[in-house]
Amino acid sequence: MLIAFGLCLGAALKLFVFDIVLVSGASMEQSLHKGELIPVYKLAYGVAKPFGAELLVRWASPKRGDVVVFIVRGAPVIKRCVALAGDALEYSSDSGHSVRVTDAAHSRALEIPLSERQYQQMKYSSAVPDGTLFAVGDNYRESVDSRDYGFVLVQRTLGKALRGASGE
Repeated sequence: MLIAFGLCLGAALKLFVFDIVLVSGASMEQSLHKGELIPVYKLAYGVAKPFGAELLVRWASPKRGDVVVFIVRGAPVIKRCVALAGDALEYSSDSGHSVRVTDAAHSRALEIPLSERQYQQMKYSSAVPDGTLFAVGDNYRESVDSRDYGFVLVQRTLGKALRGASGE
């Protein structure tokens, strides 16, 4: 009986509270490294559907700088949230393509490089759309992220990494 209770408790914790994500590439280098196991707090933003890719109930939203986990093509992805709904996006092609993300609340800006394909895909978005965020890997050259697959629905942000946040 005690073993069954322990198994049920463990399963509930894994489904709803904590998870472990394996970093599978170099996209988050210097913060997170390939092969690292990163603990993820699944209740940071709400309660996720078990075995699903979105939240059942949401009580918070990611903040700029959070390292978040979401599902892309059926696999967990770990990236840094660099912009929120309403943040301005300005494009430049002076010395290669880039997007300048300006924080709507504080007027802070971040310059992120874009490939020609990423530029062509993003150039018509002047701001991060409502209900979404812009998430990129810290290692811009190695990362496949929002520049490639588009903005991430906040409702699909399933947790917050407990390592790799700004200042760590």
